[in-house]
Amino acid sequence: MLPGMEPSVLRKRRTLEAAAFVARGVGLVGTLLFLAGALGPVSQHVPPTLRTSCMLGVLLMACGNVLAAINYRRPDGPRYSAYSVIQVGVDTSAVMGIVVWAQGYHEQTAWPLLIIAILVGAYRHRLAGSLVVWAVTSAGFAASMGVLPQPSLRHGELPTAIILGLIVAVLSGIQGEAFARQVEELDEARRAMQHQAHHDHLTGLPNRDQVVLYAEAQRGRALAVLVLDLNGFKEVNDTRGHAAGDRLLQEIGHRLAAGLRQGDLAGRIGGDEFIVLLPGADEHTAGELAARLRDEIRRPVDIDGSEVAVGTSIGVACRPAGSTRSLDDLTRDADTAMYEEKTAARR
Repeated sequence: MLPGMEPSVLRKRRTLEAAAFVARGVGLVGTLLFLAGALGPVSQHVPPTLRTSCMLGVLLMACGNVLAAINYRRPDGPRYSAYSVIQVGVDTSAVMGIVVWAQGYHEQTAWPLLIIAILVGAYRHRLAGSLVVWAVTSAGFAASMGVLPQPSLRHGELPTAIILGLIVAVLSGIQGEAFARQVEELDEARRAMQHQAHHDHLTGLPNRDQVVLYAEAQRGRALAVLVLDLNGFKEVNDTRGHAAGDRLLQEIGHRLAAGLRQGDLAGRIGGDEFIVLLPGADEHTAGELAARLRDEIRRPVDIDGSEVAVGTSIGVACRPAGSTRSLDDLTRDADTAMYEEKTAARR
């Protein structure tokens, strides 16, 4: 699975694959009915070359639908883009076959159908996709009309087909680029709003709501909770101002996040109060981490050329695996232990 795949992108991909599957399915059924003579007198006497071409088209459409089904099931899969490129090739080949058959053997003007392949390339792969498909279809159409004995092609029709295809490729490709950018901008805005809703705006650490959600995900596991309260922070605010206090909190937040193990979570739950969740940790592990965090927080912070230092009181509470104790229970016990440590330090 690709990391960070947005739900809107997944929906767009699934919609695309479903539409491609249905369109090819209709073409596949129609071709089989034609070969079976079910579409009237015209389809009851199919030349061998046309029958072979139709069977090849059926095979291509079936292969394309297999890839569409895979991509629909795994829109975030590592091979999605590769399968998408193959589908563009399949669709382009099928459309080219129809155009060459109709225009080269039945004196029917069919080259406008090449626009369908160009639009598929644009929708799947934006401007690059539409231009590549245009180049392939234009070259293939020109080459086939040059080698067929009696192609149905009026004077000036080939340049017209190529130029019109280029116009469609550029316009649809640019439209695809613009649509993709709009989706990306909307996704970025949504991610920013989600981040703001679950993170503290000052330190960037998870807020109380996010901490609760993370704790819920650890239900049934061993869990240690550390509650930290800074010592001396009020004096920094009073003597150096709130801007200095904010910078101090930001640095403390960075140190907390950097000092944790993978899978641990640090959050800010009050003015100068922080919480740390340690999934799978026992009392010994939590105590060792608390000692390291005390040392980290105690290190001076440079603010406008002056060193500022604060301490911290840390309370620890743990539960074993299988315990039903909630985050509130652990936080309450850790809070009590933290205040006991703070009171003892003042004596």
